[in-house]
Amino acid sequence: MTQHDPIEAMAAIHHEFGEHGGVNMSVEASTTFTVMEPGTVPEIFAGAKSPDQGGCYLYGRHFNPTVYNLGRQMAAMEGMQAAYCTASGMGAISAALLALCQTGDHIVSSNTIYGGTYALMHDFLPSKNGITTTMVDAGDEAAVRAAIRPNTKVIFAESFSNPTLRIANVPMLARIAREVGAKLVIDNTFSPLMFSPAAYGADVVVHSMTKFISGASDIIAGAVCGSREFVQALMDVQNGPLMLLGPTMDPNIAFTLSMRLPHLPLRMMEHSRRALVFAQDLQAWGLNVVYPGLSDHPDHLLAKSLCRDEYGFGGVLALDMGDEATANRLMERLQNHYSFGFMAVSLGYFDTLLSCSGSSTSSELTDGDKALAGISPGLVRISVGYTGSLTQRREQLRLALNDIGVIA
Repeated sequence: MTQHDPIEAMAAIHHEFGEHGGVNMSVEASTTFTVMEPGTVPEIFAGAKSPDQGGCYLYGRHFNPTVYNLGRQMAAMEGMQAAYCTASGMGAISAALLALCQTGDHIVSSNTIYGGTYALMHDFLPSKNGITTTMVDAGDEAAVRAAIRPNTKVIFAESFSNPTLRIANVPMLARIAREVGAKLVIDNTFSPLMFSPAAYGADVVVHSMTKFISGASDIIAGAVCGSREFVQALMDVQNGPLMLLGPTMDPNIAFTLSMRLPHLPLRMMEHSRRALVFAQDLQAWGLNVVYPGLSDHPDHLLAKSLCRDEYGFGGVLALDMGDEATANRLMERLQNHYSFGFMAVSLGYFDTLLSCSGSSTSSELTDGDKALAGISPGLVRISVGYTGSLTQRREQLRLALNDIGVIA
């Protein structure tokens, strides 16, 4: 299937003059907006006028011109009609699910997802909203179908699962969603530009822009991409979860992220290039490494069929050290003795970040659900950065593994 070109689409959106003719868009810092006629205000509150319907703005928690423009760039990147940006990735996921589900509704989710998303579905939504979730192996079509109920409204998966790096079979999931009248929501945080879920049938795409899109671990942000109707519904003054719950993105953050989007292709290419080299080294040393770019990865062929060649297979790999103590010894050596990277959660930073997922970003999962998801106690998630020379970093990794007696 031929996918749209996200680089050209984003470039076309970005190429707009600022308010005063600058090459960059202007930052609109106002919290509230004036109208020329008093009758316009009731029309905005009634949903009859918006930035897409008359160019009207109301209040900073509703639509802001700078945030709105960043949303247009995100929609262009994902090949979708519209998008709006939020104060965090969890704000984006929460808003999307609350917009699609009512009390008593049901979600079918992949069982390999970020711990915060797991806690939202497993604990928060059932207790606070009466929305339940069944978690299954999203790569098993029979298991997904068996989990469907008459009240299933959403199928949810991550394009590249966190931290096990399984690839979502989006065409299969989209087919099931259409058959049962549900919406397919894909978290594309790990694979911006690499993969366009909408091209294969996803209805909604969410991002934690905190990660690769920001690239500097200095901004918390998210985005929800979908149809114009869906994004407008998120901002409805009576029922819109973005409007009423208020996970508002600051316009200065939106401007900063807009300035980083043009560099995202270069960064993703280098993240992926280095991650593949490290994965190949680790495999050659006989270690249990998980990376979609390796031919023995269970979803390697699926990844090749869905992703764009020029961006590789992503900047994250997983290394199973067997137990948490060995994992911790390795991370300590890598950070404190060789300056290979930092022991810190999150990913997509220009330096390498190391975390033991089971006791950190996946700690919300029960022990049973960790086992079902394939998250062992010694699984180290490595978000590969691009600082320092590749030769130097490869040698640091080899020396640290040698120090703890894993390789000779």
